[in-house]
Order: sequence, then structure tokens, then C-alpha cells
Amino acid sequence: MSLSALRVTVAVFPGSNCDRDMMVAIEKLAGRRPALVWHKESSLDATDLVIIPGGFSYGDYLRCGALAARSPIMEAVLDHAARGGAVMGVCNGFQILLETGLLPGVLVENAGLKYVCRNTCVEVVGGTASPFTDGLETGQRMIIPVAHNEGNYFASDEDLQRLEDNGQIAFRYADSDIVGPSNPNGAARDIAGIVSPNGRVMGMMPHPERAISPELGSADGATLLTACLEALSA
Repeated sequence: MSLSALRVTVAVFPGSNCDRDMMVAIEKLAGRRPALVWHKESSLDATDLVIIPGGFSYGDYLRCGALAARSPIMEAVLDHAARGGAVMGVCNGFQILLETGLLPGVLVENAGLKYVCRNTCVEVVGGTASPFTDGLETGQRMIIPVAHNEGNYFASDEDLQRLEDNGQIAFRYADSDIVGPSNPNGAARDIAGIVSPNGRVMGMMPHPERAISPELGSADGATLLTACLEALSA
């Protein structure tokens, strides 16, 4: 399948602010505009990848992602994932995936108790076969920005060890002379992104859609997204 034949869907919630950024990034990289589906919809058209974008869904009331996780569209996303469909959650999208239980753990307030918006260095960990990492090299480092207040990944010691043992840690924050201190939020074991046991669901805090051109400070997000799209179209 060519990249332009790949069917990508971006879910949109009230308060989302990165849905358009993701749409533009996917269209630029794949040559086809993804479908946008509103949170009140209860079904998905045939799709190869569902992306839950960043932002402040439902104003971050209750807990970040808690209301969005119970929206009608997420029932369809859960069905899609149960069939082995690919799902990517970025930032608030990661928070939503955790709230649905598709991924383990929680995201709590940053260790510094302040909103963080800056470039970070992300290292590919790999392990579990996944379209989100298979096209990348283990140990590969990328400059990708974060923008969040609740990005501090936390899980029980048992869950953290299970993620390690199963190869479900997809990305870690890493040291870099370019962007300074590695871990921007205090996340356990420097976790920046994880995948489900079957590798088909991935959540990450950094925003690859904000790093798709050197003019934006980095094109490494384009590298990550393109590798994912190519793996899904193979």
C-alpha cells in the first residue's frame, strides 16, 4: 500500500488544540489528508490508524483525559484497538489512552509543578514489535518538543517492571547537549512513551507533529511519523 492510500483518522474533542497540527503533518508526510472525527460520533469509518491528538480535551476537568476517555468516539476507538487496529495518543491523547485502560499507568503533575514547553531529546528503546518503533533504530535520538503540565508518568513498581520485561517502553527522555536536562517532568524511569503488549497502541508525551521541519527547530518528528506510516502501509 502506498502512503497516500493509508487511511488515518484524527479524533477531535472540545478543547483539542493539536488536531489541526497533526492533520497538517500527516497530510504533508503521507500526501493525503486524514479524516477528522468529532467526539460525539459513535463509529469510525474504515481506518488504518487512529490518532488521539494533544490539547486540553473537555478543559482538563476532573483529570486530564478523564471525560474524553468516556466520550462516544472512544468506544469506537476501543473496538478498533480490540480488533488489532493501530492507535497513537500524543500528550493529552496519551492521557486519554491511560484513562481508557488501553495502556497502564497514569500521568500526574510535573515534578517541578510548572507547565513545561521546550524541546527534549527522546531515545528509541524498542523491544516489542510495533509499527510505532519498527522503522526506527534502537538508541536513535530525536529532538521533539513537549508541552504539558501533567506529563509525569507514574505506575506501580510491578507495572514498571512489566513494561521493562515486555519491551513496552518505546521512548525515553535522554541527555543532550542541544536541549539540556533530559527528563522534563520527573517521569518514572525517564519514560516518554509506551506501547501496549501487542505493540498496536502507543502513547507518548512529546509532540512529533510539532517537529516536522527544520524551520520548526527539528524535523525529527517527521522521521518518527514517517517511519510509523511506512510500517503501517507495508
